[in-house]
Amino acid sequence: MLKGKIIVSGVTSLAILTGCFLESKVPYFPEWPQINSAIKKDPEIESRVADILAQMTLEEKVGQMIQPDLRGVTPEEAKEYKLGSILNGGGGWPDGNKYATAQDWAEEADKYYLALEDAYADRGFRIPFMWATDAVHGHNNVFKATVFPHNIGLGAANNPKLIKQIGKATAREVAATGLDWTFAPTVATPRDYRWGRVYEAIQKTRKSSTNMPA
Repeated sequence: MLKGKIIVSGVTSLAILTGCFLESKVPYFPEWPQINSAIKKDPEIESRVADILAQMTLEEKVGQMIQPDLRGVTPEEAKEYKLGSILNGGGGWPDGNKYATAQDWAEEADKYYLALEDAYADRGFRIPFMWATDAVHGHNNVFKATVFPHNIGLGAANNPKLIKQIGKATAREVAATGLDWTFAPTVATPRDYRWGRVYEAIQKTRKSSTNMPA
């Protein structure tokens, strides 16, 4: 048997070497409960969506389902394949420039948006392009943007009003750079501390939590 400690996804773990795994006591739902959303379906919108789908080619539908990384696709390629969106995760910046300004981001976003507007110019309908970003700790990919603590730290503060204010501040900064969509916040319930991104979950402290395994 191997001996000693190792680092797994940022967590020191002897259990992985010895096979002594801790089981979470958190209930598991085979099927998620049905949610009665306050935002109801709009028949007019549903009809319009069905009409557009009926006109789209298979290639256009596939393009809508692909979301490449910013670093792997140009505006010209986005137009050619009629991509629905792109994503910039950590370390993805306009022209690979870590110090790109908010103006640089907005101008780069315009290039993709306009490329897709042109791609659908002769189709009789339009599908706006979307740029998604990982703004999980504020708009943290953008130089000089406001960076906030990890979600688990915000959860430990037990201050929902503060978290809402942080969300508003982040939304303003994302909008100022011309981006449309943010993968944040990560509202997750960790079932096991060995998960490498447990810090991205909004939780109270371990002592008071009933949602995390002891």
